Amino acid sequence: MPARKAKAHAAGSTATRNQPDPSGDMDAFFPFARYTSIVGVHTSLLAFSTLLLPTTPTALLSKGLSALTAGDRPRRDVVDVLTENPARTVAWICGGTLILQGWWASWMKTWAQESRTQASGQGGGQSASAEATQRKLERKERGSQRVPELGKAAAMTLAASAAFHVIVVLFGAPLVRHLLHTYLMSLLLAILTVFPPAYTLGLPALGSDSPSIVSWFTWVRLFAELSPRTPIERALVYPAVGALMGCWAGAIPIGLDWERPWQAWPLTPVFGAVGGYIVGSLVALVTSATLAIAQVDRQAQQQAQSSTPTPTAKTKKS
Repeated sequence: MPARKAKAHAAGSTATRNQPDPSGDMDAFFPFARYTSIVGVHTSLLAFSTLLLPTTPTALLSKGLSALTAGDRPRRDVVDVLTENPARTVAWICGGTLILQGWWASWMKTWAQESRTQASGQGGGQSASAEATQRKLERKERGSQRVPELGKAAAMTLAASAAFHVIVVLFGAPLVRHLLHTYLMSLLLAILTVFPPAYTLGLPALGSDSPSIVSWFTWVRLFAELSPRTPIERALVYPAVGALMGCWAGAIPIGLDWERPWQAWPLTPVFGAVGGYIVGSLVALVTSATLAIAQVDRQAQQQAQSSTPTPTAKTKKS
C-alpha cells in the first residue's frame, strides 16, 4: 500500500507539471523594449480613438451629408461634437476600442505563448532541431485555434457587458431612459476589462480536470484576490482595475448642478474608464520594469558573492 501511494503521488505530480499554466512562466521572458513600445502605441491610440475618432468626417456622416456640405465641420469645437449626441460618441469609442483591444490581446497571447515555449525549452533539454519542430507545430496549432478562441472571448465579452449593465443600473443609472447609452458604456467596460484576459488566458473552466482547476483558480487569483505575480498578469489586471475605478470616478461630475454639455450621461464615466485604463497600463509597465531591474540586480549581487573566494581560517600557531 505505501508503495502504491508513492507511485500514485509521483504520477500525480508528473501530470501536474505537464499541465499548462494559463499565466505561464512569465518571469523567464520579459521583452522590456518591445513591451514598452507596444504600451506606448496602445495607450496613445486609445486616447486618439476616444477623443478624435467621434469627430472625424466618417463619424459625422451619421448626421447626413448636409451637415458636411454646410461647412460646420471645420468650425465646430471638438467638445460640441462629442457632447451633441452621447450615444453616437460612445458607439464610435466602442468601435475604435474593440479594434485596439483585439490587437492588444493578440500581442499579449503571443507573449504568453512565447514565455511558455521558452520555459519548456529550458526545462526539456531538447536539441535545436527538436525545439524548432515543436515551435512549428505549436504555431500551426495556434493558427487553427485562433478563430474559436476569438469567438469564446467575444461571447464572454457580450455576457460581461450584460452583467455590467445590470450592475450600473443597480448603482443608480437610468433603468428605462438612456437605455442605449447605458448599454454602450457597459459594452465599453467589457471590451476594456474582459476581452484581453479572456483571449489571453482562455475562459475560466468549471471542469474537474487539472487544466480547468488551474484556469479557474488563476481567474480567481487575478480578478477576485487582485494578486498578479507576473508582468503579463499585471498588464491584464492593473488596466482593468484602472478602467473600473476611472468609470466610477467619472460618474461624480454628473451629480453636480453645473449644467454643462459634457455632463451628459454617460460621457464622463466613459472618458474616466478609458483614462483609468491608460493609467493602469502605465502603472503595470513601471511596476514590472522596476521589479525586473531589481531582480537583475539581485542576481548580479548573488553571482558576485558566489564568485568571491571565501577566506580560509588561519591556522593557530603552535
